[in-house]
Amino acid sequence: MNRRPTLALALALCCAALGGCTGGPALENQGTPTGKPGDSRHLTIGSAGFTESDLLAQMYALLLRDAGYGTKMLTVTNRELYEPALENGQIDVVPEYAATFADWLNAKKHGPDAETVGSPDLGATMKALRALATPRGLTVLPPGRAVDQNAFAVARSYAREHRLKTLSDLGRAKLPVRLAAGDECVKRPYCEPGLKKTYGIEVTGIDPKGVGTTAAKKAVQNGQDQMVLTTTTDATLDDFGLVTLKDDRKLQNADALVPVVNRSRAGHPRVRKALNKLNKVLTTGDLARMNERVDSWRRLPEDVARDYLESKNLL
Repeated sequence: MNRRPTLALALALCCAALGGCTGGPALENQGTPTGKPGDSRHLTIGSAGFTESDLLAQMYALLLRDAGYGTKMLTVTNRELYEPALENGQIDVVPEYAATFADWLNAKKHGPDAETVGSPDLGATMKALRALATPRGLTVLPPGRAVDQNAFAVARSYAREHRLKTLSDLGRAKLPVRLAAGDECVKRPYCEPGLKKTYGIEVTGIDPKGVGTTAAKKAVQNGQDQMVLTTTTDATLDDFGLVTLKDDRKLQNADALVPVVNRSRAGHPRVRKALNKLNKVLTTGDLARMNERVDSWRRLPEDVARDYLESKNLL
């Protein structure tokens, strides 16, 4: 299990990077803000601490800065901590994933055993997400074109040998499949149970190597496993000779990227206008290529984010 820094530590690291913070309150739940949409001229952009979230947060910050806002970054790798901070206005904007965030807020409201509200239908997912977010003082801005959701990949040679392009093809082929994934795949409805129920895929076992890890991809590359659970923005599949199989029956939920803002501090239309510029151009492929530049080429997220926005004439 990855170690996750406490919110206080994350704030301390942020302050150190900024040259020290003075007089700021601790990040803790201080109540949900109410009132009309606000327009603070200084906004804190939150990141969940992994490459993609860092890239998105950096692009948000650059676009908002270009629109006249003062911005600073804060990395908090635990949603249980950064979501309350978003509610109380100590974080103003975060990049989120529609279905995942909807289910998380629903579980927060109704308990961990609550029925999921995210679905493959983006419209229904967004409706459920906004119904849960609005009472908490949060505004969910329109979703972009980019989607980061579960994906399943096989070796290119395996796909060619068995004429596989979709998960339905794999189900019809009746091939036994050992799946490299995380431990939780055994019970997650969008993983092993869903592959069996929706596609009739014969999953003979889970090789617990994690989601999209190098070890998991190597296991498929060398034939130890037949398929790996990864994501749609994984740009390293070619390096391992892997290809994704299309989720043609829409097993996965609609995890479109959405900016979520604190309504009382960042609910002004100019914030929406600034961030919508990115939504109109950013694709899943674009995001995958940016992830690769950071993870494989070792470039800084801020530099990759700026290069992308400038290439699209957004700065």
